[in-house]
Amino acid sequence: MGDSHSHGHSHSHTNLKGRKLLLSILLNIIITVAQVIGGLISGSLSLLSDALHNFSDVLSLIVSFIADLYSKKEASLTKTFGYKRAEIIAAFVNALSLILVAIYLVYEAVERFLNPQAIESGIVIWLAVLGIAANGFSVLLLKKDSKENMNMRSAYLHLLTDMSASVAVLIGGLLMKYFGWFWVDSVLTVLIAIYLIVMGWDLFKQSFKVLMLYTPDHLNIEEISSKIIEISEIKNVHHVHVWQLNEKEIHLEAHIVLERDVTISQFDSISETVEELLFHDYEINHVTLQPEWNKDDVKDIIVQD
Repeated sequence: MGDSHSHGHSHSHTNLKGRKLLLSILLNIIITVAQVIGGLISGSLSLLSDALHNFSDVLSLIVSFIADLYSKKEASLTKTFGYKRAEIIAAFVNALSLILVAIYLVYEAVERFLNPQAIESGIVIWLAVLGIAANGFSVLLLKKDSKENMNMRSAYLHLLTDMSASVAVLIGGLLMKYFGWFWVDSVLTVLIAIYLIVMGWDLFKQSFKVLMLYTPDHLNIEEISSKIIEISEIKNVHHVHVWQLNEKEIHLEAHIVLERDVTISQFDSISETVEELLFHDYEINHVTLQPEWNKDDVKDIIVQD
């Protein structure tokens, strides 16, 4: 009974996650259209940059939504891991898009700073308020899920930077309205762009490391190997690979040299001891061990094929 209840709960939770993303997508489409029209009418680059940022959000949220759907699909004979990496790929694409949008915004801002022009600040102010309200609501929707999922975190970061950008645009609109400081528009655009790069870079690195099968940052292979060798029946550990499949699964595979020639049932017992150690101490939850005894091969921890 316990298993079926937990499965039902997680299923409804992931459905809710998808619905939250869908609502955020619709809100962002409304903001984007409004800001593009408002930016063109008012002549505000910071409003257009915020619209471009919002448009990148719409794309990233759609990618996140599709990834969320795919990540629930079952494994098959041709896709033995299922689509468990879909959300990591979504996070990578989203982070990269943030950085590329930011670089383009800096270029546009410099052009505008060298050739400043008058801006209709009233439109800027009201659309910035709309952006703050809609993005603020979306941020609250996704905040809880962002703490436990890289894909949802990428969507959440996009929306959080959007809300911050809208606050900056609002302040800029007020400065332009009451002081006539139209150069503020370009400065704000650059600040929004820098913020995008800072927020996107960390997520880009994290998702890149997972896609490249890097050893997770918090794990030390030499330390793990020495812990395994402390088990009395094991003489040596070599040809070790440790990687993340997604945020929930860490895999380890290794060759282990045994102290003596053992039966399969004895090896099963040794294998269980290793698995318990790795899960308890390092939260490694998928372990594949290849037993060896008197085999003539390279005994380095890392073996380059």
